[in-house]
Amino acid sequence: VAAARAATTAAESRTMTAITLGQDTNYPPYAFKTDDGQLAGFGKDFADGMTALCDDVEIVVVEEKWNNCWSSEGGGTLGASIANGTVDGCMTYTHTQGVRDEQADFSDAILDLNKAAGLLTLLDEDGSPAVNGFDDLAGKTSIDVGGWAPTADGLDFVENKCSDMPYSNDYKLLVANGDQANDVAMKMLRDGEGDAIFIYADQAYEYANCREGAEWNCTLWQGFGTEYAYVQTGQFGYVVNGTTLALSQKGSGIREKLRPCMTKFIATKEYYDICVKHNLVSDCYSNDCFLVENEGIDKTTLLIDEQPEDCLVGYCPSQIADECDITDEDTPDEVKPEEEVDAQEVKDADDGGNDIFGHYAGISIHFNSGIFFLFVL
Repeated sequence: VAAARAATTAAESRTMTAITLGQDTNYPPYAFKTDDGQLAGFGKDFADGMTALCDDVEIVVVEEKWNNCWSSEGGGTLGASIANGTVDGCMTYTHTQGVRDEQADFSDAILDLNKAAGLLTLLDEDGSPAVNGFDDLAGKTSIDVGGWAPTADGLDFVENKCSDMPYSNDYKLLVANGDQANDVAMKMLRDGEGDAIFIYADQAYEYANCREGAEWNCTLWQGFGTEYAYVQTGQFGYVVNGTTLALSQKGSGIREKLRPCMTKFIATKEYYDICVKHNLVSDCYSNDCFLVENEGIDKTTLLIDEQPEDCLVGYCPSQIADECDITDEDTPDEVKPEEEVDAQEVKDADDGGNDIFGHYAGISIHFNSGIFFLFVL
């Protein structure tokens, strides 16, 4: 009898676990459709790789609207399709602090910390941003992309990289909702309804490089670097972990079911291959197949010696002194002149001690004829 029970237990442990995960199609390279209409993206390739590798997990990937996965309603809540069990979870969500962390479970990350946030703002005829590097948003209007990270409470967890100070509480928050919430937010910005969008620091880059068949409004995103650009990028304080495979209901157990196979897949050459395929090598976790740890440079990372003198690449340097009326009182005492600030100091300042850090975090001061230039990566 004991032997029979042991055999039954062993058989049950090998029982296939079928998990249905949803994705939308407007978030390249993480989630999109191919030219022939097939679901695609880093998330799907990762899920398919797990199914091929592990005999006890089968992941079925289906198309699902993002707002059916996570909704901005009521300040943020699980979307209907996860809440009612239509899908077990949704893919490629950033594990953020605040309301998402309180109301949802997240799997382990499939990419290292890779989703910095920043403020996207319009440029005037001279190419100067409406919101400058030292702006604390006091008296201004910030636009949140509904249903997307960073969530509406995200500004509470980050600091202005130039001043090392939190943002003012005296700003107005508007939420852009809709199936194409990024488009709604950009139209609101262009129409003058807000001063800046708090948004992923690579979102405009991806949308401006519009591909055939894109589901967003490519016209809205034209003029990256000439009509609009990022300021104050490099903000990771709102993040708990990087891009995840699954966002699911609290207590669903999906994270624990996925974890063993995820760990195995991240150690394979197939994982490296999909990192290369989607141009995400610098964001992937290194294994023995990577030539060097985190090889490559993230396309939205600006090195100090490559930093432009204007916003033409879409990422503005902080304003020079005579344009911003910067005084000694505006300059953080701890910033080190003539050299790049130690990365650990920037991490601690932004994250309050959380062990998360990424490509954008970095500050450098350069002096030239008595005028200093502060660049934020």
